Amino acid sequence: MKRCDIAAALASEEPRDEIVIKGWVRTRRDQKGFSFLELNDGSCLANIQAVVDEGSEGFERILEMNTGAAVGVTGALVPSPGKGQKWEIKARRVELIGPADAETYPLQKKRHTDEFLRSIAHLRPRTNKFGAMFRIRSETAFAIHDFFRGRGFINLHAPIITGSDCEGAGDMFRVTTLDLGQPLPKDAVEADFFGKESFLTVSGQLSAEVFALSHSKVYTFGPTFRAENSNTARHAAEFWMVEPEFAFGDLHDNMDLAEDCLKHCITHVRTHCAADVELFAKWVEPTLNAQLDAILARPFTRLPYGEAMEILAKCGKTFEHPVGWGKDLQTEHERYLAEEHFGGPVIVYDYPKEIKAFYMRQNDDGRSVAAMDVLVPRIGEIVGGSQREERLDVLERRIAELGLDPAGYWWYLELRTFGSAPHAGFGLGFERLLMLLTGVTNIRDVLPFPRTPKHLEF
Repeated sequence: MKRCDIAAALASEEPRDEIVIKGWVRTRRDQKGFSFLELNDGSCLANIQAVVDEGSEGFERILEMNTGAAVGVTGALVPSPGKGQKWEIKARRVELIGPADAETYPLQKKRHTDEFLRSIAHLRPRTNKFGAMFRIRSETAFAIHDFFRGRGFINLHAPIITGSDCEGAGDMFRVTTLDLGQPLPKDAVEADFFGKESFLTVSGQLSAEVFALSHSKVYTFGPTFRAENSNTARHAAEFWMVEPEFAFGDLHDNMDLAEDCLKHCITHVRTHCAADVELFAKWVEPTLNAQLDAILARPFTRLPYGEAMEILAKCGKTFEHPVGWGKDLQTEHERYLAEEHFGGPVIVYDYPKEIKAFYMRQNDDGRSVAAMDVLVPRIGEIVGGSQREERLDVLERRIAELGLDPAGYWWYLELRTFGSAPHAGFGLGFERLLMLLTGVTNIRDVLPFPRTPKHLEF
């Protein structure tokens, strides 16, 4: 008989004479002549209880079925007399599939610190918190695809190995086939696999721009890499980015898309992972539901960069980093605007051109570009994007102003030569979205296997 997921068993509308459940023991309680096994298989937050009496086949090994052991139970799904559970299994057969030593299994206690669980990343998904986290992560990924598919966007698989740095998006990891333990040849770059410098990508944007100017609406969703030696709660060396790019749209269309995307993901995950989200509202961030309600309740505030700087300058708060025209917004500024001043998400737009990338469309004032950042409480920036410069002459002048070599951007310039069109896009940090959805404050705790300086488990 085929195994039934615990989630499906608990959702049953009526009893079942025959059911097979397999999972890992969370607890075992023994009484004279029978035992209670609480099993979880990762399909949902809830456990299912199996009642195993001494007449059940395999009962002689019940004392080996410790916390962490893999167990199979065959029996009947029957109404449970216990409080808070609709169904339980009356076992006819129990099987020890994989034992777990009671003396050394590290997840014996009910609560463990996040720091300890990071040290055993191979086991932490078995805890309630991280089991819930990675179900939410999976469902949020589905919500992303659902959102863009519903709006006619095509999913583009952008390359992970690239020869472009996406113009200063961050320090990059080099990719090489050369043996770095041996002296390098004089022509090391030419001798390498690609015959030129190659890196792990920091962004799929440039690839998406190419396809937006053929398919109109595309998005990438994949891993990106930054080699910055940063040990903060908001940064990791490997993380995922959602990067839509669309033709025939401007900055305001871009802001609309980002706001709609965030609201869609929040609504979807709260609908499909209600129990998992509630765990975080109860144990991690008590105001989580109120915060998510507030994000959904009203349109995001839209604020020109100049006005944002005026608010920060006049607020009477002492910031570590100075404010004023030409200064980039720091996390402390972003959070003040979103949390204290407006009490909800803020989209800051029209940044000074000096602090933004060359490809962002220049505004008519000559000193700002059509860039935007979405700021949310607790996180700060969660989305960054812009309308791209589609005018060839303006783009060429900007490249020259910054002293860049136009030969390195020949293909990018050709896009502005052959059927150029207004287009825009943004990058949504997937892990920051998960932090928003769960109230978790450290990016390491929304990544299955965090990659940070001096940390590379597996």
